[in-house]
Amino acid sequence: MESTIAKPLKLKCGLELKNRLVKASMAENMADADGMPTEVHNGVYTEWGNVMVDRKYKGDPGDVAVNPSRKTELLSKWKAYASTCRSNDTPIIMQINHPGRQSPAGAGSRSFLAKNIAPSAIPLNMGPGLLARFASAFVFGTPREMNQADIDSVVQQFVECSQLAAEAGFHGVQIHAAHGYLLTQFLTAETNHRTDAYGGTPEKRAKIVIDIINAVRAAAPEGFCVGIKLNSVDHQSPEALEGCITQLKMIIEAGVDFVEISGGDYEDVKFIEGNGQSQQPKSEHTLAREAFFLEFANAIRSQVPEVPLMLTGGFRTRRGMVAAMQDNSCDLIGLARPAVLAPSLPKSIILNEEISDEDAKLPFKSITAPWLIRWSGIKVLSSGAEPAWYSKQIQERGRRRIASSS
Repeated sequence: MESTIAKPLKLKCGLELKNRLVKASMAENMADADGMPTEVHNGVYTEWGNVMVDRKYKGDPGDVAVNPSRKTELLSKWKAYASTCRSNDTPIIMQINHPGRQSPAGAGSRSFLAKNIAPSAIPLNMGPGLLARFASAFVFGTPREMNQADIDSVVQQFVECSQLAAEAGFHGVQIHAAHGYLLTQFLTAETNHRTDAYGGTPEKRAKIVIDIINAVRAAAPEGFCVGIKLNSVDHQSPEALEGCITQLKMIIEAGVDFVEISGGDYEDVKFIEGNGQSQQPKSEHTLAREAFFLEFANAIRSQVPEVPLMLTGGFRTRRGMVAAMQDNSCDLIGLARPAVLAPSLPKSIILNEEISDEDAKLPFKSITAPWLIRWSGIKVLSSGAEPAWYSKQIQERGRRRIASSS
């Protein structure tokens, strides 16, 4: 354990991590109506988000978002937010995102008649049933294809959000290019049918991501960390894997300090439901392969050996974490839902040498959606019951923390 999970890691930007455990970003849904972080955020992060770069387009109504018209207030609250996160001398990275076509009506400040934006005018496919088709059309609609001005605006929004994060005291940002959000929509051929400089080949589909990384690097202070979150692909498809590796090499060359591997989107909800792997592993073989996206990490590792890989999702035991790192599948372990149930688990369980490997298991609770939601046939609603339950636990934990300190 001392040679793997507890070992420090120094990133290329100079930021040093105390060990290999990372509190992964989750949907907290706790921001106020203006997209500002609240005291509940501070209460939660005293013990242990996903920030939208454009408040018109949000993934959830309670997402923290950049509000340029209230920059002074935003910066003040972000400074308090960052200070809370850093209270234990912990490096803190802000995940920044644009949902693109996955912004539901009413989540952001855009008018009800305004369309979402996306690389191509391709609507979400939420399922084959009548209810699913109605929900897709009514809640998300068909997005409009972005023009050059839209693309330039999004790049600048990522830059401005990163600059504010740096000024507020965050050590860096993680660019969210997974889970079917806007940058994933550009990277993926299924959602990017463009024939201009931003589509047609894996290299062109990655252009907006490269532009964002370069622009953030140019605007951010020296030593500022820039990471990225990417979707895994079906490694059984040689073409898809080759295209993904091409894009990944371009992204690394542009200058990211780490890559987090995840997967799924609103049409294919791997990142929500975890491929059915929420039960405790039953054998030594399974223990060594308990992470959701381990096979993809292994498939790309030899192609990009120089960048630290972070693997999030599915880790439920210390043994599983150690096995993944000893096999050189990843360098960092992302903890999400178990950290909600036990915020102190790095010290109390994983790094606690008094607890044996046999007993070093992470808490987890599986939530099933009500039968009516399951009957609807809308996958993202059925699978969304579990993250919604965990978001509620985050909120309640923050409120309890505030109450106990008052």
